[in-house]
Amino acid sequence: MPTSTTVSIVFELLGASFMVAMIKILTSGSDLTLITDYINYQTAMLIIGGIFLSIFFAFTIGWFVQSITRILFTFNFQKNLKRYGAIFGGISLTIIVYFMLIKGAKGTSFLTPDVKDWIKVNTLYLILGNLIFWTILSQIVTTFFKVNILKFIVLAGTFSLAMAFAGNDLVNFIGVPIAGLESYKYFVASGVPADELSMGFLAGKVKTDTWLLLLAGLIMVLSLWFSKKAQSVTETEVQLGRQGEGGERFKPNFLSRSVVQIGMFLGKSERLFPKSFNQKIEAKFIRTEAVHDDKDTDIPAFDLVRASINLLVASVLIAFATSLKLPLSTTYVSFMVAMGTSLADRAWDRESAVYRVAGVLNVIGGWILTAVIAFSSAGLIAIVIYYWGVYAVIALMFTAAFLIFKSYGFHTRRAKNKPRFLFSILARKRILSTHVLEECQSYISNTISDSEIIYSELFSGLKKFDKKKIKNAKQEVKKLNENLVELSKSAYHYIKRIEGDNVDMANFYIKVLDHLQDFHKSTRLIVKSTGDFVENLHKPFTEEQLSELELMQNKFFSLLNTTDQAIKNVEQNRQIDIQSEADAVLEVIENSLSNQMNRIKNRETGKSNSSLFFILILETKDLVKELISLTQVFAKYRIRE
Repeated sequence: MPTSTTVSIVFELLGASFMVAMIKILTSGSDLTLITDYINYQTAMLIIGGIFLSIFFAFTIGWFVQSITRILFTFNFQKNLKRYGAIFGGISLTIIVYFMLIKGAKGTSFLTPDVKDWIKVNTLYLILGNLIFWTILSQIVTTFFKVNILKFIVLAGTFSLAMAFAGNDLVNFIGVPIAGLESYKYFVASGVPADELSMGFLAGKVKTDTWLLLLAGLIMVLSLWFSKKAQSVTETEVQLGRQGEGGERFKPNFLSRSVVQIGMFLGKSERLFPKSFNQKIEAKFIRTEAVHDDKDTDIPAFDLVRASINLLVASVLIAFATSLKLPLSTTYVSFMVAMGTSLADRAWDRESAVYRVAGVLNVIGGWILTAVIAFSSAGLIAIVIYYWGVYAVIALMFTAAFLIFKSYGFHTRRAKNKPRFLFSILARKRILSTHVLEECQSYISNTISDSEIIYSELFSGLKKFDKKKIKNAKQEVKKLNENLVELSKSAYHYIKRIEGDNVDMANFYIKVLDHLQDFHKSTRLIVKSTGDFVENLHKPFTEEQLSELELMQNKFFSLLNTTDQAIKNVEQNRQIDIQSEADAVLEVIENSLSNQMNRIKNRETGKSNSSLFFILILETKDLVKELISLTQVFAKYRIRE
């Protein structure tokens, strides 16, 4: 989830300051109204208000600018780009230069005061000169070099947004530790006891060494380049704002449905504008199928027009707020601009609106929760450090290291267990018959491999009443189920992308999916029933029962391996071998079924024991049938080929 470093920093500072101030007031017996003497209350409220107000402004401005731009260029922007591209490029690049260089010049340390004064006096001439220069340059590169000016704007916008992030997030990264270090230096130099030291020093400016800025910037660059977490956050934003269809990550809720219903009601503009006007506007938003190279399998989430506006508006808003020395949340601005442009582009249609709105509300809710947690946690830590001193600091350092390690491990496992779209189904423009076969083979092979792990962990846990192994089996089943859910959701898009009118391959894919669903259903029932049995501490299985289950497991594993090889090598006819091994498993199941009947008649086993035993062998019987059906589907495909 995209969260905000600015909000985290501001609220943790506020929480720690508030708690220490309360301790000071209570221990001294002072009036609680003196809390404002310890905390810069007005500035804190101004910062907090500005941060959350930026959500509204970023979304609204992003929506408005994208709406105007889309009306101007439409989705078929290649034609209109020749007409308006130069002036659009000139205006966009002039805005970037103004906010990045002219507006940001007053905060730089390498420009002399005279140069800054000259820029301030000649700002209007600089703007006009830049507008003329960039417009002419845009026309030249568009006309003579056949360069898409939008690509140049995206490049400049990316640089601009990076500069805007650096100017804001770099402060968040090093501001608190630098302030702490300078405070410590001031304390040592003052010679005053800690409880008598004035906090007035913190009201002044803190100068940061250039080498520390460079080091911090390098760390940020490396983190963005290598961090998988950063990539996951980016993926969340892109998925919520993408133009195309596809699976949705977030589940709709009452609030998202209500917001969409209100939006649909307000969106009925027929009563406000003439019908002819509405039709002309709607025509501007008709999407045309994007043209891609046949070799290109990576379809962008949105086009260059929206990419330009996303970067331009976000960077300008961040740079403007930074020039006013406001600790704006870069996360809030960039995310909400992207959501506003998505809404303007009609990316949230009747098929996806409730899911996208739910995602945005989840993210905003996470931001509010971040503020609450940061305030509370920092206040609690301040109390701990105040009363336990250096011992608390050491303990907290180890706790922080442990939490970072756990967070990394959790993210790694989550990335590993991420639902596997069949080779990025939704990123494909066209799917060939060979792709369908290869991807189905890959998914079934993974399913068989995971099923072996589930069975092994499950029966081992049942034999020893080992809850940890049962838990491992449940986690594997959950992973399989998530994969299957995503696969089912993507079936429509997958079939639509299969080349030509190849109904046979679409039919093949749906049948494979159907048998996999039945396979997973039996697997889930086996794991759930076994988990309940162990959790409820029922009477364990007898040695005879465990021996029969072990024999069935061995025979079943052999069938799994043979099935895997048969599906991987579809050109070979292994139906006879598969049927033979399937019959061997079914024979063991029939014998176990008869033996269990006798045990029940002889009162050797109880109700819970017998119920689970029947589920294990009968659901395994269903698994065998599904494996046979899968190989038959592949055998029919081989015959057609």
